[in-house]
Amino acid sequence: MSGGGARERAGARGVRAARIAVAAVLPAELALAVCLVAGVRPPGWALAGAEVLVLAVLLLESWVLRSLYAAARARGEDRRAARRSALRQVVPVAVRRLLGHELRSTGSLGRWALRRKHGVRPGDLAAAYTGPQTAMMYGLLFVSVIETAALAFLIPWPAVHRVMLVLDLYGILAVLALHAACVTRPHVVRPDGSLRIRYGALFDLAVPPDAVASVRVDRRYPEGRLVTLSEDGVLDLIVGSQTSVTVELNRPLPFVRPLGGRGEARTIRFHADDPRALVGALRQPA
Repeated sequence: MSGGGARERAGARGVRAARIAVAAVLPAELALAVCLVAGVRPPGWALAGAEVLVLAVLLLESWVLRSLYAAARARGEDRRAARRSALRQVVPVAVRRLLGHELRSTGSLGRWALRRKHGVRPGDLAAAYTGPQTAMMYGLLFVSVIETAALAFLIPWPAVHRVMLVLDLYGILAVLALHAACVTRPHVVRPDGSLRIRYGALFDLAVPPDAVASVRVDRRYPEGRLVTLSEDGVLDLIVGSQTSVTVELNRPLPFVRPLGGRGEARTIRFHADDPRALVGALRQPA
């Protein structure tokens, strides 16, 4: 038992060290990558130091992952489950979810260009919710483009200009990807009365039909972040500072926040561009 406890403590220390190393090195690597993409050539000692740091972090990560994988295999897990278990322990859940959001949002650009919806099957009702934010999104894109063009004339240093150009282009792509994810991932009402509430690639909650006590059109203008949970279990999924549908539940329903936090909702308020159609479909399932 003492040997097993020592191995667990050593593994926990290794995981903490790996996370600290990643948190310390990743921002510097991102800054270096931006400079290289922008055509700015850092000094040779900076490149060499960065490579040494990355190599050291990779070696540390490999050692920790191997140790966790071996421990999972010793517990009887198969290879795939052991790999997933090791990755979950080393990579923080917020980092994993952010990377997943970025990948899914970027992939939504192709689906948006092809006018395809994600997770919508024949017979489903797809309920859009982007109406209140569309003007804001395009306005933000317009401002970003103007800013990019203006900085090209205002910044006299070519190296700084190239770095800012890369950052501005990434910002434009991120805004487009977020909007594309929201357009291609609408709310979905199934023929059996189940409901899928979404916001792009950031939020996805399945509500089974037997959990719905009542549903109504209820336009509100709450304040707060995208996902807000009150002390009495009211979950607000706010789009453009408003919600238009309220779903009362007959039991608490667990959900996952965009960065991995968890909660339970007893009432769900969210926005739909055509709330009456969504409410009607939920009240009269096939």
